[in-house]
Amino acid sequence: MKERIQTRTKRSLQIVAGIILLASMGFAGYFYIQSHEQIIEPDVPSQIVVDPSKVQGRATAEVGYRSPFEKPKKLISTTSARTPLQDLYGTITPADLHFERHHAGIPEIDPEQHELLIHGLLAKPIRLTLADLKRYPSVSRICFIECSGNFRYGKREMTPQEVCGLTSQSEWTGVLLSTILKDLGVKSSAKWFLAEGADGALMARSVPLEEALPEAIIAYGQNGEAIRPQQGYPMRLVIPGFEGNTQIKWLRRIELTDKPVMTREETSKYTEKIKDGKIRMFSLVMDARSIITYPAYPKTIEKGWQEIRGIAWSGRGKVKQVLVSTDNGVHWNEAHIQGPVLEKAHTAFRFMWNWDGKPTRILSKVIDETGYVQPTYNELVEARESKGGYHFNPIVGWDIDKNGSAYLAKVEDIN
Repeated sequence: MKERIQTRTKRSLQIVAGIILLASMGFAGYFYIQSHEQIIEPDVPSQIVVDPSKVQGRATAEVGYRSPFEKPKKLISTTSARTPLQDLYGTITPADLHFERHHAGIPEIDPEQHELLIHGLLAKPIRLTLADLKRYPSVSRICFIECSGNFRYGKREMTPQEVCGLTSQSEWTGVLLSTILKDLGVKSSAKWFLAEGADGALMARSVPLEEALPEAIIAYGQNGEAIRPQQGYPMRLVIPGFEGNTQIKWLRRIELTDKPVMTREETSKYTEKIKDGKIRMFSLVMDARSIITYPAYPKTIEKGWQEIRGIAWSGRGKVKQVLVSTDNGVHWNEAHIQGPVLEKAHTAFRFMWNWDGKPTRILSKVIDETGYVQPTYNELVEARESKGGYHFNPIVGWDIDKNGSAYLAKVEDIN
C-alpha cells in the first residue's frame, strides 16, 4: 500500500510538472514526459473510463503487460505449475504460462559463469559458454514439451488445466546437438548420452543417441526471448516428441556413453508397470493425445450452435485426424484441423455442434500419422494392468447436463 501511495504521489508530481511545462513548452513537452515515465502495471484498473476516446491513454512501456481484465494463471502445486489450456488461443503457450516441473526448485544462474561440458566417448571434449554456443549456426523449432505424468482425474469438477496441464508449446531457438558433435570426433562406441542439469537435484537422464540426435537442440531462446529461469535459463536440452523429463533444464553436462547410465530418474522413477509384473523402461516418446478445452468445466453453454475446440498432439509425428463425438462415442465426426500441422506439435481442432439442450457427453480422440489411435482408459488398464502412472494418455470428455454445465466425464465409463 505504501508503494502504491508513493507511486501515486510521484505520478501527481509528474502531472503538475507536466502542466507547468505545457504552459512554457506546449504539448511537445507533455508527451516527452509521458513517453519517458516508468509505468507500473496495476493489479486492477485504477479507473474505468466510460468513453476511452475522451481521455489521454497510458504511455508506452519498456516491457508489455496484459490487460488487467485478463488474468490467466498457472495452477501451482509443490513441485509443478500447470498451463491454463482452457484460457489460451492458438497453439503457442506464452512463456510465462509454460508448465513447470521441478525437483529442487529454480536455480539462479549467471550466464557469464555457466559452462556446458561435452565429453565422454569423443576425441575432443569441449566446454561451451552461452556466448560460445551462440556462435554456432542456430535453428528454431516449434514443438510441445509434456511431462510423462501428465494425467489426473478423480472428480467431476476438474478443468483441462487440472486434467492435463503439464504440456505446453513454444518456439525454441538454439543449436542442433549434431552440429556441435560433428567436429568433436564422436567414437563409434557412443550409443547413448547423459544429460545433466545444474539444479539442486542434479537432474540427469540417459538418452539414446541415434534416436535423439537428428532433432535434439541445445536451446537458449523461447518464443523470441531468452529462455526464462523456470524453463532452464541460460540453456536447456529440447528433444521434440520425447518426455519432458529427458529435456534437461539448466544444462551443464553432456557425456557420450556406450550404454544408459541408469540414473535415479530412470530406475526409481519414470518407468511403467506392464503385464506379468514387468516394468517398461526408457519409454521416451510421448504417445498421441487430445483434449477438448471448450466446452469444459466450469463453463456453461446455451442450446444451439456451439464451437467445440481443443488441441491434439503426438510425439510420434504429425496429427493426422481428430474425431469428435457428441453422443458418448456412439457416432464419431471428423473435426476441422487448423493448419499448419507441424510434427510433434500441438494442433488446434474445431467442430461445430448444434446442441439440442439434452444431457450428453462430448469426447475427442486423435489419430497420428503413424496410425496410432488414442486409447480409452480401460484399454490402457488392460494393456498395462495398472490404473495410472507415466504415459497415461486416455480419451477424456465432458458431461453436459440439462442446464448446459460441463463436468469431467468418468474415464472408466468411456468406451
